[in-house]
Amino acid sequence: MTAEPARRTRRPKGSDYTAASIQVLEGLAAVRKRPGMYIGSTDARGLHQLVWEVVDNSIDEAMANVATRILVTIHADGRLEVVDDGRGIPVDKHSTGKSALEVIMTVLHAGGKFGGGGYKVSGGLHGVGVSVVNALSSEMRVEVLRDGKRYVQEYERGAPKSPVRQSGGAKEANAGLMESWNRTSGTRTFFRPDPEMFETLDFSWDTISTRLRESAYLNKGVWIRLLDERVDREKNFYFEGGVTSFVRHLNRRRDVLNSRPIYVEKLVNGTNVEVALQYNDGFAETVLPFANNIHTVDGGTHVAGFRSALTGSLNTWSRKSGTLSEKEANLSGEDVREGLTAVISVKLTDPQFEGQTKAKLGNADIKGIVQNVVTEGIIQHLEENPADGRRIIEKCLTSARAREAARKARDLVIRKGALEGMALPGKLADCQERDPAKSELYIVEGDSAGGSAKQGRDRRFQAVLPMFGKMLNVEKARLDRVLSSDKIRPLVIALGAGIGETFDITKLRYHKICLLSDADVDGAHISTLLLTFFYRHMPQVIEEGYLFLCQPPLFRISTGKVTRYAHSEKDRDAAVKELTREGRTKNVSVQRFKGLGEMNPDQLWETTMNPETRTLLRIEVNDAAEADDVFSTLMGEKVEPRRDFIRGEARKVRNLDI
Repeated sequence: MTAEPARRTRRPKGSDYTAASIQVLEGLAAVRKRPGMYIGSTDARGLHQLVWEVVDNSIDEAMANVATRILVTIHADGRLEVVDDGRGIPVDKHSTGKSALEVIMTVLHAGGKFGGGGYKVSGGLHGVGVSVVNALSSEMRVEVLRDGKRYVQEYERGAPKSPVRQSGGAKEANAGLMESWNRTSGTRTFFRPDPEMFETLDFSWDTISTRLRESAYLNKGVWIRLLDERVDREKNFYFEGGVTSFVRHLNRRRDVLNSRPIYVEKLVNGTNVEVALQYNDGFAETVLPFANNIHTVDGGTHVAGFRSALTGSLNTWSRKSGTLSEKEANLSGEDVREGLTAVISVKLTDPQFEGQTKAKLGNADIKGIVQNVVTEGIIQHLEENPADGRRIIEKCLTSARAREAARKARDLVIRKGALEGMALPGKLADCQERDPAKSELYIVEGDSAGGSAKQGRDRRFQAVLPMFGKMLNVEKARLDRVLSSDKIRPLVIALGAGIGETFDITKLRYHKICLLSDADVDGAHISTLLLTFFYRHMPQVIEEGYLFLCQPPLFRISTGKVTRYAHSEKDRDAAVKELTREGRTKNVSVQRFKGLGEMNPDQLWETTMNPETRTLLRIEVNDAAEADDVFSTLMGEKVEPRRDFIRGEARKVRNLDI
């Protein structure tokens, strides 16, 4: 029998939900209450968003042609400093009765980027940037140099410690800067991220330097310097060539078809369009779009206009020049984008971004402006350089033939699955769960390791697909060859979402795809081959956060009764010391796993597959240009860049298992 549930005493409606229940967060309290709404997250990405918000204000001064130098310093004490030689934040009295500087630093949606009076072109539109940085910093200091006078205000977690005060002049404002930089105006900002707000306080040299390099490319003639006092290093960025230099940089480790990038820059109705493009002998497309210096990772109308212009202009020129005969069909968008590297930069007065993250540009008129400018520029370049045009069209035609072969191969994969009742690969040990959000796929190196994984897994939600031998390097192969590979085809069928242009993330059968390989050089190589495959042919898997690297242990330390596992020699030594302190040093044994095949199913489950104890590294791409460069370097045709890259990275490695 089932006991009758106890009756709940019903309280009068509205008895505890009154006006007193309504909380109003004054000032910047809302930012500290919900930081993710303003900077996306409180991890490393959110930490660096603080840097971008401050740096972008200086970049806006450069875009307004009132700043020529920007200095960013990572201080040893954890503070970050940004200095520019722009106009300096206004300090005169605002209509609120406070200094304009204090209003900008402490009030959300306050700034000079709304009415067009302060900035014709800017990246920060919402007026929340620097005030959010202030709210999420344990301390902040702003020094403004205007009319030869220095004005200072300091803050603690967003609250002013005192009113804006005048303190000295240019000599004090330039103290500690390089002697050659005698600023007469500008802004100098120091901030220390609040440890109560962030999971990490470690500024990344690589992340910041990559972003500053991009900014220097997009603002030709602006000098940007990065200093790191933690390890005494610096980098300087200055490019007269603008986006042309950017494209050359992206293609520096590749063989190119047109040695001089196609470049166009034009001002149309207040919108500046600057585009550079160059073809290489690879198969991947790299297009980096920017709007007012903001990397619009999801594209937008400027990208749509560029793509229409590229396809249309190449077809027009090839017909006119006779490179493409009347009998041949027009080139498609996919045909003309193979091996393309391009940077698109538009600067406009009233950009419409999607959300605070500004991932996509929505201005409808920009599509036509970019399309007309780029069409004119490409046709003019090809008429002046017909040899470039012939090489480009030849590559596009080869791409078209390969695309047709790839379509047939892709159809064969789909048709084969359909004829066999959507039969999954024979080596796949599928899970019982049918909800992709609850399902995991382990891609395991080798049959013996695959056997251990199949026996050790939780078959309710964990599937295992063993892969033997090294798979095809997709960086050096077109899609038709990729689909004909007997190692890749089973993986595509197992995932169930298609590949390339036909990939549909909604059909993906697993939302955790875990790469499990030996913890040695061969295992790292196999993982890199798989990462290259996903990055080039299923990038949405990475973008949605579905791809992971497993971390199997290298050592097993045991006394017979107590067992510890270690992922490094340091962890191994620590485990041995711990067991020694416990008085078990007469019988401690250390086993070095040479491969996953040496681990029995229970050990593999306990260390690597059990959700309660395992360590999974989520694969993320924070910078598309850098990721593309790394994959091209490591997996491309050229040997010298790969050797240089490995030598450079080897200096950072302390323990290398060979």
